[in-house]
Amino acid sequence: MNSTRITLACALALGASFAHAQATGKLKIGLMLPATGTYASLGTAIENGFRLYVAEQGGKLAGRDVEFFKVDDESDPSKAVDNANKLVKRDNVDVLVGTVHSGVAMAMAKVAKENKTLLIVPNAGADAVTGPMCGPTIFRSSFSNWQPGYAMGEVMAKKGLKKVVTITWKYAAGDESVGGFKEAFEKGGGKVVKELALPFPNVEFQALLTEIAAARPDAVYTFFAGGGAVKFVRDYAAAGLKDKIPLYGAGFVTDGTLEAQGDAASGMFTTLHYADSLGTPRDNAFRLSYAKAYKLQPDVYAVQGYDAAQILAVGLNAVKGDVSKKAEFAAAVRKARIDSPRGPFTLSASHNPVQDIYLRQVGGKDNKYVSVASKALADPGRGCRMQ
Repeated sequence: MNSTRITLACALALGASFAHAQATGKLKIGLMLPATGTYASLGTAIENGFRLYVAEQGGKLAGRDVEFFKVDDESDPSKAVDNANKLVKRDNVDVLVGTVHSGVAMAMAKVAKENKTLLIVPNAGADAVTGPMCGPTIFRSSFSNWQPGYAMGEVMAKKGLKKVVTITWKYAAGDESVGGFKEAFEKGGGKVVKELALPFPNVEFQALLTEIAAARPDAVYTFFAGGGAVKFVRDYAAAGLKDKIPLYGAGFVTDGTLEAQGDAASGMFTTLHYADSLGTPRDNAFRLSYAKAYKLQPDVYAVQGYDAAQILAVGLNAVKGDVSKKAEFAAAVRKARIDSPRGPFTLSASHNPVQDIYLRQVGGKDNKYVSVASKALADPGRGCRMQ
């Protein structure tokens, strides 16, 4: 055999070996989630949900053992590119999973696109992730910020409310949630008379609560999450506004926060793609399994982590574990009907869930199901050019 043939044979052998490793070696999953700060509890719930699904599959996905690599993203966009690159370039992960903060998720999407790495977003609702930043390797298991806001705009307009003040943190998630709400509410005949915001993660609400009281709107729409949501709801009630000006919000304001909010949140209406009392066999089984594993009740963040793992499993099963087959992976996920605890959903052309958004009301320590606010609501995916 001459040297050319030997070289070619070696190259083919190496190629075959690499392809085999792609499909049979350990699957490296990079979890880039908040472990400290305002969103730490959300990151924990997402990771718990993801690990629960993997555990239910015997610790394997598409026949491959799973190895986790973790980075605390600190909900800090300025560190996000470096953190994502640590997982992609240092640890050579096959898939990125993260995160909560929309600004951090945007940076993760940039790194994923540049490196053609699979990214599954289990929370951050930044519209741009499945809008202008969309890509064939980027998927979301949660929501766009537009979706719960838009659904609540429809609900409040149908209730006949006319004048509303909005309040949120001044960052992508807050701006987009308010934007979705305003789009639907004003389409339904209402008017947003004042838009209030403060920098993330500032929780000094008193001056803005004074402005709300002075404006005397019919209601307030809000977007907060985590520790900030706890303080806002408690401060709103302490200011004497709870019984005078009804407070409505995207569901994150009361998800994972009710125990700390106590009576201050009682009776509040929110919209989200999950509720604590859906009562379906699928959800009941999930809630029981989660409670047994973690001695905790799951929330929407746990569901989103669980479904991120489900989406990954659908794609991997279609390509027999070979993550290099990204086009086939994406095609399988787009065709799939994900059997989620929230109810079945599909993914849109921009890879965002097409899902029911529920109206819920706080009762005790639960976000109780009231009705379907918007059936199979699809984010418009504005600006997405899938390439």
